Amino acid sequence: MMRRILAVDDNSEILEILQLILEDYGYTVDTLTDGHYLFDRIKESMPDLILLDVMLGDMDGRELCKEVKSGEFTHGIPVVLLSATYEMTENDKMKYGNPNAFIAKPFDINVLIDVVERQLAA
Repeated sequence: MMRRILAVDDNSEILEILQLILEDYGYTVDTLTDGHYLFDRIKESMPDLILLDVMLGDMDGRELCKEVKSGEFTHGIPVVLLSATYEMTENDKMKYGNPNAFIAKPFDINVLIDVVERQLAA
């Protein structure tokens, strides 16, 4: 069974890169540029993993992570936060719903694949 990943980033170039890399490794990838539609997309596709940018235009990906992690039907979906400008502290992890992992941008492909594989194996 192909695992489904939802990648959310307001930068369509980043999404394209993520999609190319992850599809190359055999994953099905859905992309979303607007965090306002996150829960609609989750209902449509029920992803096995969410890659979520911290800075999503007028939205905070950390707050979206908190909503996913506290949702009745979404709390079990692993969330990996991505950011070029933000570092995740232990305090932040608890404050923002305990994301499963954090990847700094620009990311190394091997790190990305390792994190994705570990989260999907958990």
